[in-house]
Amino acid sequence: MSDQPISLTERPEGYSSWLSELKTRIHEAQQRATLAVNRELLLLYWQIGRDILERQAAQGWGAKVIELLAHDLRNHFPEMKGFSPRNLKYMRAFAKAWPDLEFVQAVLAQLPWYHQLALLDKLKSNEVRTWYAQKAIENNWSRNVLVMQIETRLSERQGNAVTNFEQRLPKPDSDLARESIKDPYRFDFLGLTDEAEEREIEGALIKHVTQFLLELGAGFAFVGRQVLLQVGEEEFFIDLLFYHLKLRCYVVIELKAGKFKPEHLGQLGFYMTAVDRQIKAEQDSATIGLLLCKSKDKVVAEYALGDKSQPMGIAEYKLQQALPEILETNLPSIEQIERELQGEEE
Repeated sequence: MSDQPISLTERPEGYSSWLSELKTRIHEAQQRATLAVNRELLLLYWQIGRDILERQAAQGWGAKVIELLAHDLRNHFPEMKGFSPRNLKYMRAFAKAWPDLEFVQAVLAQLPWYHQLALLDKLKSNEVRTWYAQKAIENNWSRNVLVMQIETRLSERQGNAVTNFEQRLPKPDSDLARESIKDPYRFDFLGLTDEAEEREIEGALIKHVTQFLLELGAGFAFVGRQVLLQVGEEEFFIDLLFYHLKLRCYVVIELKAGKFKPEHLGQLGFYMTAVDRQIKAEQDSATIGLLLCKSKDKVVAEYALGDKSQPMGIAEYKLQQALPEILETNLPSIEQIERELQGEEE
């Protein structure tokens, strides 16, 4: 056995795989530590908020007790942020909105305080707050992505497209596929007018592919644009091709700049068949088709899907005005939320 030091440029056999394993363990330990710290902070904030509620109710203390408490806590813990009067009011609102400690411990404690403020400020219903909280955990959304999803009303759009997935896909794939499709899709980030042509929209979506993938939702991976299919002696081009990592299948997306027509599904179905025969691997599930159009008659869309044997969905896209102006102006910005957490008064 040699006592000579190992050169930093040389790696013994098996060292690289061991190092990779150690890196994974360290990252996982860091994540657990971060979650543990966040969990304790959330529970502390909830307990402070509950105490304020209970004591104000029992002792008849007014709002000024929060100013007093903020002053005393900041004097005693000068190194800690989060004890501003505004943030103490958030703690009280947090405890009032979520009286069930078990739910706070099991679900909400997985999200940082920034996320909690967004849920409190931007949503009024606990049912809807719960939906967004669970989606944020499931998809690992940052607080900015959470705010964006709330402001574009994801809960109202997800699973809202006209599809035949329930009849054409086995469970639970049919439920997952339905929840993976929205209606309408919001493409206002493209900066295009309603007069934009199909190729212009398609090109802009690829230029902004990160935002496009975010709007499509978790699980979508971009495969290509204008994907060539050679069928017989002719060439055909798919507008957009994706792969869904959870469903384990290809997703063909066709864009139509006008109103939905039943014959559009014939073209979509043709492309889906070609993908199944030429691109799909044996282990992949059947290809799914999504037709995006400027507008549609829901009844016509349902009739058109009635006799289709392939799993398809039909949804609208919107290029402008994702939010009614009156709602948009009433929503606090994330910068305002940050200032509130840090104790800055407006």
